[in-house]
Amino acid sequence: MKTTDRNSLIIFPFLVLIGALVALAGSQGGAIGAGIPVFAQMVILIFVVQWAVFILSYWLQTERFFDLTGSITYASIVMIALSNSKNVDARSILLAALVIVWALRLGSFLFTRIHKAGKDDRFDEIKPSFIRFLNVWTIQALWVTFTAAAALVAITTSVRKELDGFAVVGALIWAFGFVVEVVADTQKSRFNADPSNKGKFIQTGLWSRSRHPNYFGEIVLWIGIAVIALPVLQGWQWTALISPIFVTLLLTRVSGIPLLEKKADQKWGGQPEYEEYKKRTPVLIPRMK
Repeated sequence: MKTTDRNSLIIFPFLVLIGALVALAGSQGGAIGAGIPVFAQMVILIFVVQWAVFILSYWLQTERFFDLTGSITYASIVMIALSNSKNVDARSILLAALVIVWALRLGSFLFTRIHKAGKDDRFDEIKPSFIRFLNVWTIQALWVTFTAAAALVAITTSVRKELDGFAVVGALIWAFGFVVEVVADTQKSRFNADPSNKGKFIQTGLWSRSRHPNYFGEIVLWIGIAVIALPVLQGWQWTALISPIFVTLLLTRVSGIPLLEKKADQKWGGQPEYEEYKKRTPVLIPRMK
């Protein structure tokens, strides 16, 4: 067995354990269904769905279902949680709606992108290994669990409060982040679709103010979700506030910006125009001027 496979085999149970701990913490004070907390049921379902699609993906040796599965899982989970929660209120409906809108938009965008590209080269070395590929899908299960935690806890909790200032402010924050993400993705897609831009990097529109404006929008909209959920959190449910923190760490320290910055440096590093762009343009938070 290769060293990478051996290490992945050791990591797998820890990933599952983390998911179990989140399920336990988020279930406190939540609705119960068939003797099991609804929040815990949702976490279990998240993992089962990822593993089920992994089996098909490993058999076909494809990563085409990866992003789409994650997005569909978000939308499905909040709808199932909503239908299984008691005393559904306006806050729960608002949270579910915002998550569904985001998930369907992002899922369709990512699926279209990979369909045009034909593949995602991040998976080239991982797909042939059963355990490494399985870990990627398990990490996606954790990604969905952590990211949606605040919304899921607020939807499944027994505490209900009418819409208030937190809901209004949170919805506005979400809307701002969502618009930024959509505009940034649209601008880059149009730029890449123009044959005259082949081999060039985008530095116009929102991309002239931030090197990763889409990730900035992503982080902001999940902060909005957490703000909406804030008034109904209690006890260990407060751990759900890790949602926007997790998204921020994931995008800025793990799989988002670091990988894209490295790839960009390898492609355009040393070119005066690119180096000047990096010097004047913030990595994440857009400059105002």
